[in-house]
Amino acid sequence: MALIEVSLLRIRLMLAVLVLGLFVLSAEARVRHYKWEVKYEYKSPDCFKKLVIAINGRTPGPTILAQQNDTIIVELKNSLLTENVAIHWHGIRQIGTPWFDGTEGVTQCPILPGDTFVYRFVVDRPGTYLYHAHYGMQREAGLYGSIRVTLPDGVPEPFPYNYDRSIILNDWYHKSTYEQATGLSSIPFTWVGEPQSLLIQGRGRFNCNTPGIEAGVCNATLPECSPYVLTVIPGKTYRLRISSLTALSALSFEIEGHNMTVVEADGHYVQPFDVKNLFIYSGETYSVLVKTDQDPSRNYWASVKVVSRNSTTPNGLAIFNYYPNHPRKSPPTIPPTGPMWDAVEPRRAQGLAIKARQGFIHPPPPISDRLLVFLNTQNRVNGYVRWSVNNVSFNLPHTPYLIALKENLTHLLDQTPPPDGYDFVNYDIFSVAKNVNATTSDNIYRLQFNTTVDIILQNANTMNPNNSETHPWHLHGHDFWVLGYGKGKFDLYNDPKNYNLVNPIMKNTVAVQPYGWTALRFVANNPGVWAFHCHIESHFAMGMGVVFEEGIEKVGKLPTSIMGCGATKGIPRP
Repeated sequence: MALIEVSLLRIRLMLAVLVLGLFVLSAEARVRHYKWEVKYEYKSPDCFKKLVIAINGRTPGPTILAQQNDTIIVELKNSLLTENVAIHWHGIRQIGTPWFDGTEGVTQCPILPGDTFVYRFVVDRPGTYLYHAHYGMQREAGLYGSIRVTLPDGVPEPFPYNYDRSIILNDWYHKSTYEQATGLSSIPFTWVGEPQSLLIQGRGRFNCNTPGIEAGVCNATLPECSPYVLTVIPGKTYRLRISSLTALSALSFEIEGHNMTVVEADGHYVQPFDVKNLFIYSGETYSVLVKTDQDPSRNYWASVKVVSRNSTTPNGLAIFNYYPNHPRKSPPTIPPTGPMWDAVEPRRAQGLAIKARQGFIHPPPPISDRLLVFLNTQNRVNGYVRWSVNNVSFNLPHTPYLIALKENLTHLLDQTPPPDGYDFVNYDIFSVAKNVNATTSDNIYRLQFNTTVDIILQNANTMNPNNSETHPWHLHGHDFWVLGYGKGKFDLYNDPKNYNLVNPIMKNTVAVQPYGWTALRFVANNPGVWAFHCHIESHFAMGMGVVFEEGIEKVGKLPTSIMGCGATKGIPRP
């Protein structure tokens, strides 16, 4: 009898250990299931009524909240009726799932009207990330949102705070993306112009008294375009996860009377430093800590301004609401005007100030195996205005790269190797090129697997005299080390001597300033095909991007759900 009791006790203990193990496993990695419907709806985010692309009726779309190592499943129904769609999970490296990167023409065929597509991927690192449309120029129609990945329960952040909030900054156009894309691809060329408004968490304010506005289209009394209100409790510390998904604009963000301590950039911890205003480019994410230590009897302005362009767009405003003041109570002060739009040095200084946090430094490989110098220029191709990299303007193929390369359909792509550099000696980056003509191609950079690659982004003059623009470049599938920034033309021999190899920050998006250069390093260790492009919608649409392939033979069997376009229509599907 005693033997039976001992055996039962052992069985109970084993069951208890098993249940505890399952509980720990489920606590460490959960499955987060989202069911989204994407469709056009009339909205007035800045008081001006227009068609937007909403997710479950919302723009920005729902925030994805997850913990490190969770699996995200998004069941996406395309209800746009006459338009394809694809969604990119910006900053998620898609290790082992390159086909769910969501880049139409690169990693998947588009999702057809009426179809439902399932994305499934793991968020393997904590941090602040984004999702947004990656088909045509749909992102700027409102199809975007935040991804917030926290550490597992019981694991502390390296900085204390009381509350966590996400804020997306955006610029907003009244013309449809179709009108804009048509103007960009027409002769004569029609530029998209400056945005009409700046939105803070999907809310802005357009002046409805602007001459020429059709009656009934603009209504300043609508609740949906009242300023975004961030309500805070006095005496606390807030982590604000600030992201930019602008179509064009570089921005400066500030909260009246408050300093911000930068602690995270693109999912990596930053050695903390204080700023009065945060410069942020399209595709970047930052976490800042804000202490609510000002006069609690009033509210304060949060303001966002266009920099790097002499823009006519008015500043975007939100209310930093100290509880228990009324959330609609306007601050008693004039909103901050922000920095000078053309002051490059403060923007460069912020870039140089961003270093990896002590205790969280990932040292880069000391040397690289391959150097790519990418000259960013504005060009003409057969009379059309384009952007180019080393005089080659990028075109997306009809059959996505990942499928073409994995299924041995390489004959569908241009086999000419793209250039690793440009004419360093003779090219004058400060002048309009003597010959602005370029070529188009869908060729691809083949990277040897597990090698270290350096990229120099070199900015130059556009086709307008004395003009060079800011370009935020985003790399899919990887983070890169930002080794340095500089003015003028990159010196192949001397500038690398000044690289920061001690504590460089890792990012997935970085800016190259007018007439300057930015140096990056990454390891080609994620099997797949990955886009690297300017995150300005119109610039990428006009050819400012490249594609990398690495370890394609290591990519697993492709899901048939990503097929159905170009030559993939002939691939058997179960």
